[in-house]
Amino acid sequence: MSLTELDAADRHREVAAGFADIVAGVSDWDAPAPVDGWVARDVVAHLIDWFTGFLDAGGITVPDGPAVADDPEGAWSAHAAAVQGLLDGPSAGETFTHPMAGEHRLADAVDRFYTADVFMHSWDLARSQGATPDLDTAYAQVLLDGMIPIDDLLRQSGQYGPAVEVPIDADAVSRLMGFVGRDPTAG
Repeated sequence: MSLTELDAADRHREVAAGFADIVAGVSDWDAPAPVDGWVARDVVAHLIDWFTGFLDAGGITVPDGPAVADDPEGAWSAHAAAVQGLLDGPSAGETFTHPMAGEHRLADAVDRFYTADVFMHSWDLARSQGATPDLDTAYAQVLLDGMIPIDDLLRQSGQYGPAVEVPIDADAVSRLMGFVGRDPTAG
């Protein structure tokens, strides 16, 4: 079943579990990641830190787990479980208001802003270890289709580097990664 066929809670469950599998396979936490200036550990720290801050800005606090510096795998496990608890809990359908992102159903905010980021950073973490993850191409296409119309806005945010050109017939994951500034052909 494609990630595109799942609701927000189940999509997060699957994407977070896939990321956890990659985390479990990391042998070098100091290996360079495809994000300029980052190492593998930074990918995990980014996902935890930015989303914890995002939730805090909307009045939601998730419990702290182990420090990424000491236990990246434990930190990810605790964080993913806390986010899943939000999605499986009664607040998932409530309105979440973020000062920059506006109002969304909490489950939709997690899905749109966070689960998609975990999906894309799964590629980064795997590539830091010399692997290429088996990511859902249909979901990659959905993300790419949603991002292309707001290309200028995304680039201006500073969160994405210049697009990397990939062959027109490249798979959707490679095209998505090229769009967000990664070179899918780099070793």
